[in-house]
Amino acid sequence: MLNYKEIKKDFPILQTNMNGKPLVYLDSAASSQKPQRVIDAFSDFYRCRNANIHRGAYRLSYEATDLFELTREKVKEFLNAKEPEEIIFTRNTTESINLVAYSYAMKFLKEGDEILVSEMEHHSNLVPWMMVAEKKGAKLKHIPLTDDYQLDYERIPEVLSERTKIISIAHMSNALGTIHDLKKISDYAKQVNAVFVVDGAQGASHLPVDVQEIGCDFYALSAHKMLGPTGVGVLYGRRELLEKMDPFLGGGSMIFSVWKDGFKPGPLPNKFEAGTPDVAGVVAFAVALEYLKQIGLENIHNHEVALLEYAIPKLKEIPGIKLYGTNDLSKRGGIISFLLEGVHPHDIGTILDEEGIAIRAGHHCCEPLMRKLQIPGTARASLYLYNGFEDIDALVEGIQKAVKIFKVEEKIRKAS
Repeated sequence: MLNYKEIKKDFPILQTNMNGKPLVYLDSAASSQKPQRVIDAFSDFYRCRNANIHRGAYRLSYEATDLFELTREKVKEFLNAKEPEEIIFTRNTTESINLVAYSYAMKFLKEGDEILVSEMEHHSNLVPWMMVAEKKGAKLKHIPLTDDYQLDYERIPEVLSERTKIISIAHMSNALGTIHDLKKISDYAKQVNAVFVVDGAQGASHLPVDVQEIGCDFYALSAHKMLGPTGVGVLYGRRELLEKMDPFLGGGSMIFSVWKDGFKPGPLPNKFEAGTPDVAGVVAFAVALEYLKQIGLENIHNHEVALLEYAIPKLKEIPGIKLYGTNDLSKRGGIISFLLEGVHPHDIGTILDEEGIAIRAGHHCCEPLMRKLQIPGTARASLYLYNGFEDIDALVEGIQKAVKIFKVEEKIRKAS
């Protein structure tokens, strides 16, 4: 276990109250909280370093540029990319996946080609491919799930073919916590020469990532789920593919030269970074990466699994509760999705909110998954490095309160 009580002290918001009670933050899958050093780095930039990058012929601009590019180097190391030019800064995971969809898929896919996703993808890793498929006459296919909420790897050959040109899978499900075997999927992609895209929104914040070992062509992530600021995302792309792709957005900074009737795009990574980026956010993200590196991603994952091992038996004792997620904790991250018999997930969220407990309730941007499970959504508690046993105890007590308020046991008796 991590020394989470000491870690909590680094996060100012975790010392505050919500609805008059100590805040129990269990919604890190939506957005993580920020340690003081990240908040300081963000504000220090505006106080002492603020200037545009790659433009000014003065010291302040040079310093801002150096800090910005230092983050690119740190992301490269974090993901074990081959070179910093393979790291593209975007606004978030969604924009990173859209960049691949527009700049690669729209250019290279043809009618009849196939895009392979899974049945538990976030809308960010579904809708862009739907838009590509509609525009290019391609077909979207899905890897089915097992009864234990994992990808059914044995059935991949049923949906994989020589027409499969793109496989795009989340590293970890935001709705169920399932961790996918990316190496196995990468091997399937290589069998048919498909481009392999990884939605790392939930992966990079909880698990070690080595893009070379995974063998993926693209990996997308969001800083705000990794202790960093909102508005900063990353797309890792293999240089060979990035070189072939057209720019995603046009404007300043992304060009080599412009004439009255045309332009030549700049080299990587500038080609994909049009306009002024969130410089302060990118600079502060470097501090978040250092924090995560100091703690260790493997240690963070092990901590979350230990919390799951503590939580699940307690939760299973609650009358009328149903848990969604694989029973194999070696293939699961810190996500607890659940429902109470006869209670809408939003009502569960409201009761917990009154107790100072922040969770998410709804379809979690995974409507096709919820339809498959034949439920309106779930209540979701998501764990991170600053959560501890007392947070689990508070969650259990809060759910037990909801059981009493909504008379769950009485509903069960009547139903039986």
